[in-house]
Amino acid sequence: MGAKGSAKRKKKGKKSGDPRKQGLERAGGAVRNSYRDASFTNSHVLGQGSLTAHTYVQQYAPVPTALDALPVLPQEFSGRADDLAFILDVLDPDRPAGVAAVAVLSGWGGVGKTTLAYAAGHAAQQRGWFSGVLLVDLRGYDPHPAQAEDALEALLRSLGVRPEHLPPPGAGRDALYRSQLNARQEAGERLLVVADNASALAQVQPLIPPGHHGMLVTSRHGLAGLGRMRTVNRLQPEDAVTLLQAALKKNDPDDARVEEDPGAAERVVLACGCLPLALQITAALLAQDPGQPLSERADALSEAEGVLDGLSDGERSLRAMFDQSLERLSPQEQDLFRLLSLNSGPDISTAAAAVLADQPQPATERLLRQLAASHLIERNPAVRGRWQMHDLLRAYANEQAEAVKARGRDPRRRYDQAHTRLIEYYTEHATAADTLFRPPGSAVSSRFADREQALAWFDAERENLIATAHTTPQAGLELVFALGRYLTWRRRLQDLVIVQSLALDACRTLNDTRNEAGVRHNLGNTLQELRRFDEALHAHETARTLFQQTGDTHGQASAWNNLGITLRELRRFDDALHAHETARTLFQQTGDTHGQASAWNNLGNTLRELRRFDDALHAHETGRTLFQQTGDTHGQASAWNSLGNTLQELRRFDEALHAHETGRTLFQQTGDTHGQASAWNSLGITLRELRRFDDALHAHETGRTLFQQTGDTHGQAMAWN
Repeated sequence: MGAKGSAKRKKKGKKSGDPRKQGLERAGGAVRNSYRDASFTNSHVLGQGSLTAHTYVQQYAPVPTALDALPVLPQEFSGRADDLAFILDVLDPDRPAGVAAVAVLSGWGGVGKTTLAYAAGHAAQQRGWFSGVLLVDLRGYDPHPAQAEDALEALLRSLGVRPEHLPPPGAGRDALYRSQLNARQEAGERLLVVADNASALAQVQPLIPPGHHGMLVTSRHGLAGLGRMRTVNRLQPEDAVTLLQAALKKNDPDDARVEEDPGAAERVVLACGCLPLALQITAALLAQDPGQPLSERADALSEAEGVLDGLSDGERSLRAMFDQSLERLSPQEQDLFRLLSLNSGPDISTAAAAVLADQPQPATERLLRQLAASHLIERNPAVRGRWQMHDLLRAYANEQAEAVKARGRDPRRRYDQAHTRLIEYYTEHATAADTLFRPPGSAVSSRFADREQALAWFDAERENLIATAHTTPQAGLELVFALGRYLTWRRRLQDLVIVQSLALDACRTLNDTRNEAGVRHNLGNTLQELRRFDEALHAHETARTLFQQTGDTHGQASAWNNLGITLRELRRFDDALHAHETARTLFQQTGDTHGQASAWNNLGNTLRELRRFDDALHAHETGRTLFQQTGDTHGQASAWNSLGNTLQELRRFDEALHAHETGRTLFQQTGDTHGQASAWNSLGITLRELRRFDDALHAHETGRTLFQQTGDTHGQAMAWN
């Protein structure tokens, strides 16, 4: 006889305990007595009558699930087309069998990994790939990150498992999670699990769904071994401007500051590093001050000191985001991260970082890899073994370094010593590499195998070397002499002027007259190459005077020789002739055969301008012979090319053709692109005189292309002409 009572009445009923212990079975939802295997021997009937029993049935409400966990995508989301395509390719249900649908999105804090994961989840659902989404925040960079068992509990609750049915942490919870997802798969469902903000493999591995379900993981670390990895980089500038504009209009649809000053908007996004979090913070600050022009905000953000102060809106802070990442590092990794801020250039080699850290290179490389895995630095995508840091992270690293130095004398001394070691590393290696570019017969360092290796090192370290030249007067002075030949070789003449100007200031600061003479002499050569002839003339004349004051005969010879070249360009041919003859005599006095060769060749160029062609021919041939004696292939190339120009004037075109072809070949052997350009152009003139017009056309076009490669506008003009 059943009883239907209210909830209160049910609570007053007396429960009979576990029905299995009372000999009760549940079958088909009903409860009945079971006498199986029972014995009634010697039993007594105590009475007769009817028995009234009360059966209580408890009905549970449907178990709640949370399978629509994706937040609405912010309207300012922009760009990321390539990233979305990658993720959707991973999540595609038609992917090859056996390939896990797991994508790991890594990148530094604030780069927009979470929003990208949400966008990918929405896009996948719009395609009908998933019947639901499970979302769990692993809080990987909080002081107390979520453990895997906590994340499993959250996911199981989202799947509708009641709290009292949750197994204790351990293998049972893992098994229930997999069982639940397998049951969903058998029911024709496919779920996407989004594990946000992970910091360790152990947090994520138990959450990987079985079967055909998909998973997205976001982390500031590169969590290898989970699935296909994708580094999320900062936005492209145009997408960053779009984000800024949308964020401003979200607060005020009439905010037209981006449209009114697109140049300032670009400056703002670049100062924010095209980082979504920084842009959102900046938009919030601009919304709070609707009268602030973007140019004013850009100026404030562009200040190197305190840039991170301008990227906090009271609720969100880029510095706090960086603090979380730094706290996850080991003490050794933190120390190296701070030390890297001492490198003035845009990137650093593993070898230089080892010098900075005062550690063996293999140990330093391991630390660098860990920093890269944490996305506090990144590998240089173009050159293996080089590492770079974003400007905002560099500012943060510098703050951290200054904070450590402020702790006392010993930490400050340690950082100063590290900086000194790095400067010495750059200056010593640059000086050694420069020996491969000096005239034949000069001492050559064994640090580099050949000129090609030295050239490759210079190419990789050029910006670091120029930045280091700005650090101290002594560094600027040492590097100007080490960099001069290389920068001239590569036609990086504006860079050379900058370094020479720094060195000139250093000489004045140090009251170093001897080195000032050399710096002014070299500056004159650079200004001459830049066709700034009046300035070059002043530099050479000043250098000559300073060499005379210090009694440096060889320096005087070099100054006279280069002064003559400038005078020739100014069409003061008689003065140029005197200068080269004086240089030749002084080089003879010092026994410098190579210097004599240069003076003879330059003398020939001036004699040709004076239309003294036979004398010019003799001068070039003498210079060529002396260059051969010293083994200077590059000097021979110059002499052959000049000889060809003079033979043209003598209308000895077949000989001129041979001379220019020889010069071109020798320039090719030495890797001098600019010299090759000059030889090709001169060759074209000779071919035209020989009425070989097609060949001449090819020669001039080749010369024009090579002049373009070296950035020589004047040379390009000659070739076009």
